[in-house]
Amino acid sequence: MAKVLVTYYSGSGNTRRMAEHVTEGAQETGAAVDMKPIDEVEVTELSDFDAIIIGSPTYYGLMSWQVKKLFDDSVKFQGRLKGKVGGAFSTAANPGGGRETTVLSILHAMLVHGMIVQGTPMGDHYGPVALNAPDERSEEQCRRLGGGVAELAIKLFSQPERNK
Repeated sequence: MAKVLVTYYSGSGNTRRMAEHVTEGAQETGAAVDMKPIDEVEVTELSDFDAIIIGSPTYYGLMSWQVKKLFDDSVKFQGRLKGKVGGAFSTAANPGGGRETTVLSILHAMLVHGMIVQGTPMGDHYGPVALNAPDERSEEQCRRLGGGVAELAIKLFSQPERNK
């Protein structure tokens, strides 16, 4: 069974609400899913998961410092996340506030770790984004992200020949 971590930083609660929908989507696949705030994630446990999905509000068009700190701390474990599946989502208070650039900043850090990132041809191509509180559209995009990342992790890590 694939193990998925959904973690986030949320100052207003909007990013947490998105994380809940991402978690729902991942759980629908049958994957084992842990959802927790970023400050409850130990960098040493990241390698325990087959997939990691991270959410952040937008600060200056980038991930929050709380999310960046996890990536900064993960440098000493370089190589241990190679081949794991990643995904990202974001919220912002302004229409042009940098939601996509925030998602991309998270994905860039994942790619440096050698993680696998799957885009989507429908909707939010890089990862779900919301303007303030998630609406029905962004909630559905979150469920799709969680399901898509979990399904890919299941394909990659649940095959008997991969576990030998």
